[in-house]
Amino acid sequence: MRGIDLGGALRELRLAGGKEAKAVARSAAMSPSKLSKIENGRLAPSVIDVERILTALEVPEEVKARLAEAARTIATEATAWRIYRRAGLHKHQEEIRAIEARTRLLRVFQPSCIPGLLQSPEYIRAVQQHSELTPEVLEKMIGARLRRQEILFDRARAFHFLVTESVLRWEILPPSMMAAQLDKLVTMSRLPNIIVGVVPQGAPKAHLPTCSFVMFDSRLVIVEIPHAEITTSEPKDVDQYAAKFQAFELAAVTGREMRSMVEDIRDDFLRR
Repeated sequence: MRGIDLGGALRELRLAGGKEAKAVARSAAMSPSKLSKIENGRLAPSVIDVERILTALEVPEEVKARLAEAARTIATEATAWRIYRRAGLHKHQEEIRAIEARTRLLRVFQPSCIPGLLQSPEYIRAVQQHSELTPEVLEKMIGARLRRQEILFDRARAFHFLVTESVLRWEILPPSMMAAQLDKLVTMSRLPNIIVGVVPQGAPKAHLPTCSFVMFDSRLVIVEIPHAEITTSEPKDVDQYAAKFQAFELAAVTGREMRSMVEDIRDDFLRR
C-alpha cells in the first residue's frame, strides 16, 4: 500500500469516470491547480484532500476504502494556522464544510470557546481579533463560517457539542453580546438533531481538557492547538479521541439542566 502512486490513482479514476478536472476540483472545494499538482505527484495530498476528491469522483466504496487506507501513510499531519491565513481562512472553512457534508455524526469538544458552528457573527469576529486579518479577509472568513452553520438544520445529521463551563463565562464580548451568544446556544440546543452538553466546573472528571477536537463520524479527527491544526484518520488515534469525548460526555449536563445553567450565566451578563 505504501508504494501506491496516490495522485496517479486519483487521476486515473477521474479519467476513467470521464470527469473534467475543473469540475472535480470545484466539487472537492480546491483549486484546479492544486488538483493538478496532486494528480501529477508534485503535492502530497492530505487525508482531507483525498476524501474530498474521492467524494467528487463518486467512486465505489471499496475503491474509496482502498485509497483512504493509502492516504493513511500521511494520516497524522499538522498545518500551521499561518499557512491557512496565507491561503485564506475562508477557503479552509469551505474545505471543512465539504467534510461536514459527508458526515452523519459530528462530535465537538471545545474547552476554550463556543464551537464554530454555534458562534454568532460578533463572537466569530471576537475570536479572530488577534489574528491580524484585514477587514476584507475577516468578513470573508465570517461569511464562510456562517454558511457552514446551514448544515445544522439538516435533520438527517446529528451534532453533539461539548463545552466546559468556563467557555460560557469567558468574556470576549461585551456582556450584552455574550448574553446573545448564550441565547443562540440555548436555541440551537432545542433542535432535535443537536445535543449541547456543558461540563460543570465542579463535576468529577477523568480527563484534562487539554485541547479542542472535532470528530467526523468515526473516520477523521481534527485537533486544534494554538499554532496548528492536526488531522488524523489513524484508527487508534480516532478511538483515543472517542474515549476522551465519552468521558467528558459522562460528566456533562444536557437538555433542561444544561439550558438552565446557560440561562443563569446569560442572566448574570444581562444584569451587568
